[in-house]
Amino acid sequence: MDVMLGLPVLVGLIFAALLFDFLNGLHDAANSIATIVSTRVLRPRYAVLWAAFFNFVAFLVFGLHVANTIGTGIVEPSVIDPQVIFAALVGAMAWNLITWALGIPSSSSHALIGGLLGGGVAKAGLSAAVWSGLSKTLVAIVLSPLVGFLLALVLVAVVSWLSARSTPFAVDRTFRILQFFSASLYSLGHGGNDAQKTMGIIAVLLFSQGYLGSEFSVPFWVVLACQAAMALGTLMGGWRIVRTMGLRITKLKPVQGFCAETGGAATLFVATFLGVPVSTTHTITGAIVGVGAARRLSAVRWNVASSIVYAWVITIPASALVAALAYWAVAFVK
Repeated sequence: MDVMLGLPVLVGLIFAALLFDFLNGLHDAANSIATIVSTRVLRPRYAVLWAAFFNFVAFLVFGLHVANTIGTGIVEPSVIDPQVIFAALVGAMAWNLITWALGIPSSSSHALIGGLLGGGVAKAGLSAAVWSGLSKTLVAIVLSPLVGFLLALVLVAVVSWLSARSTPFAVDRTFRILQFFSASLYSLGHGGNDAQKTMGIIAVLLFSQGYLGSEFSVPFWVVLACQAAMALGTLMGGWRIVRTMGLRITKLKPVQGFCAETGGAATLFVATFLGVPVSTTHTITGAIVGVGAARRLSAVRWNVASSIVYAWVITIPASALVAALAYWAVAFVK
């Protein structure tokens, strides 16, 4: 433990982490509701309530594997101190706010991982990184949108074959109902994977201050606080990104919305149970591109999809740089 904090400073850092979780929900609200809004199955205000509820109850479904990865699998726990946590949150929140203002669906997960990595490396150099955990996370960053894309593509093919003898009206009516379930599953996956990242940050902060004893764990009050902060952020919505995700990439019908949400949800469920922090934003983006490409390649607005990929590539280094600058700024002031 490098620095022992007074209680007000510790509470302030926990509040900052919960603020990041709130902004995560605000920024990523579109992930959960873009498809069900764009297919006009639910109005935005009701879709947000639906998503926020399932964001909150996700802790009842999943373990805390992702929280453990963030807490101990990105940066060596012995390196993490309050200054590193502060730098990580500054880097992540700054990038989230920039991309939210521009309407770019970048990844809050990548931003937090980049921020944590930037703060840790600024303090202790490259030896601060836990390369085994980090490499697993970086591989998942690439694979999750590809898996979402392929699952959605396969689902469209299966559903098209099963619905071949049904009328378009019957198919539309059936999948308007089924989309309630697929949207619920996606919101569960989103809440389960993303809220755990902030749980890991708060838990490792408490661990660095000796509040958790000799073994890393996540207190239940931290679980509830993080799920509630994310759900509240989702309630506030993210309408700029809804437009990009739900309308600008490709036009969606209920059957396609169902396939995109189900493919994305399956990807998130597997990643969360394996303890891998992935981008919910890029997972659902890959799935939406998959259902569009299943119709025809020209149905996807590839220029919009490519701009999302650019944000995907630069998020970790950009947030890491901001976090490193924040760390050095605090060190200079001290």
